[in-house]
Amino acid sequence: MTHDHDLELRPTAAQTEAALNPPAGRTGGDLVVETLRGLGAATVFGLPGQHALGMFDALRRSDLTYVGLRVENNAGFAADAYGRVTGEAAPLLLSTGPGALMSLAALQEAAAASAPVLAIGSQVPAAGLGGGRHGYLHELRDQQASFRDVVKSVHTVRTQSQIPSAIAAAWESALTAPHGPVWVEIPQDVLLAETALPVVTAMDATPHELVPRPELTAVAADLLSKAERPAIVAGGGVVRSDAVGKLLALAEKLNAPVVTTFGGKGAFPWEHPLSLQSWMEDRHTTDLLEDADVLLVVGSGLGELSSNYHTFQPRGRVVQIEADAGKLESNHPALGIHADARLALSALLETVEERPDPEAAGRVAELLAKVQERLDGQELVLERQVLAAVREALPDRSPSFWDMTILAYWAWSAWPGAMHSAQGAGGLGYGFPAALGAAVADPTRPVLAVSGDGGAMYSIAELATARQYDLNVTWLIVDDGGYGILREYMTDAFGEATATELSRPDFVALAESFGVPAVRTSVDSLAADLAKSLAAPGPSVVVLPALLKMFAPTHL
Repeated sequence: MTHDHDLELRPTAAQTEAALNPPAGRTGGDLVVETLRGLGAATVFGLPGQHALGMFDALRRSDLTYVGLRVENNAGFAADAYGRVTGEAAPLLLSTGPGALMSLAALQEAAAASAPVLAIGSQVPAAGLGGGRHGYLHELRDQQASFRDVVKSVHTVRTQSQIPSAIAAAWESALTAPHGPVWVEIPQDVLLAETALPVVTAMDATPHELVPRPELTAVAADLLSKAERPAIVAGGGVVRSDAVGKLLALAEKLNAPVVTTFGGKGAFPWEHPLSLQSWMEDRHTTDLLEDADVLLVVGSGLGELSSNYHTFQPRGRVVQIEADAGKLESNHPALGIHADARLALSALLETVEERPDPEAAGRVAELLAKVQERLDGQELVLERQVLAAVREALPDRSPSFWDMTILAYWAWSAWPGAMHSAQGAGGLGYGFPAALGAAVADPTRPVLAVSGDGGAMYSIAELATARQYDLNVTWLIVDDGGYGILREYMTDAFGEATATELSRPDFVALAESFGVPAVRTSVDSLAADLAKSLAAPGPSVVVLPALLKMFAPTHL
């Protein structure tokens, strides 16, 4: 008996002919780039190194677009942003040892933010593997061990025939919910050796669908339908799974107020009558969520920032939809539903009952008025003026990428809508290289990067990358002379700050030395200068000397 799938596995005559007569001059590196192409990749990021040269030489024979950054960590941030913007796995090509290790902070951010990054690193020659010390340059005793606690999965290659399958498995892992970074490593000699294997064609690496258990969504739908005061917390999983429309429909059907976490910015329309916006560090928001008799948490683990620094203590039933099984009920008891947010919300939409609540929008408006009243009581005119100027200058369809800086901390709560930041892992240096990755993903619209002067120095070398590839990124550097947020933390805790004050360059002159136009602005001219820079093609820098303060959060 012949089955249909047997017929599908039979190569055509043309495929057989091509397989039996592969072109000469190919290496293991060609198998890497052929596999990436077969999986649908169009762009790769990275930095070459001695053991990885076989991969990089193969790029010359492929039609993949290569974007090379100046530091591996920044290449990882660029790949992270490319993955966030496109929803595709972003290949990151790295060398052995120091080159590989330099990417770890970026991969930690990708893991925390569920960004699909496919990191492919080289290794010392296969004969040198196994835990010994063979004296190879860049050699580590166990390179995989350095990545295993950071990435979602590790895939090792020891022969050329393993390359396509290992990369395909890693690709599938990166794009299966929850998205995340993965690590593949291939020895130098495997990459360099000539190969007689056939050219890799289309690869099947379809991500697994994480479907909710129907008995759990049935219970959740019943709880939500009968709730008197339902509320919804929307996290980054809503955005990553493309479930924004589903969430909106469910919230309107239930008349449930929605607050978006800092990682979930853009998950719900900012000006919607049911939008509590993102004031997670405000006790009024915490009180409303605690008072909910049924709280639906979608795509969030209710970690430190999403729980008002672990002061949030729900009194009602919690329903938690989360693709990362390790985050289910990790902070609060709940009806835990291990599922992709889009699939779980679809199931709930089909089963919840309409829940009229003419007072819901009024409660939301009352809460937002209290938040504004609290802010109005603090001397924060400068900070609100700066954030408003940035919002005014940025075109509606343009993405923004924010470093760990005071203005970003403001934006987490006050920025109206989608934004991208490094708040997953909280490392410095994210904003500018991430913006470069987003500009590669979509060259048709300008991208904004926001850094402080301290964070800017982590990625200043990437001005050369921005100029080399002529990327449409405007970089706003808020110069307050040091690590501003740490200055605040230490002053509040100890009465004075230590190790926070920084000598820094003339950012305008430095940018111009890279061939990147730059301007020093003021608060009053910020909106106009930013808008002008964003409208001009290619990279640009806007420097704002300003000492900003954080609003006083209310945890108690």
